[in-house]
Amino acid sequence: MSRGDQGPEVVELQQRLKEKWMYWGDLDGDYDRQVEDAVRQYQWENRIRTDRVGVYGPDTRRKLESETREP
Repeated sequence: MSRGDQGPEVVELQQRLKEKWMYWGDLDGDYDRQVEDAVRQYQWENRIRTDRVGVYGPDTRRKLESETREP
């Protein structure tokens, strides 16, 4: 997923990022700049280099889901 995407999967991403204290916005299902910045920060802190920066790709998703509970 990346900026511009919308829907329930984005809400789940927002919830997981909130759990990690990386996202402070609304749980509105909108992959906006704030979500992109949180994903970028998460990737940087976890040294994830295989997904595009700011994109919630398979490696970022796998790592985040392993560290958070399912909403």
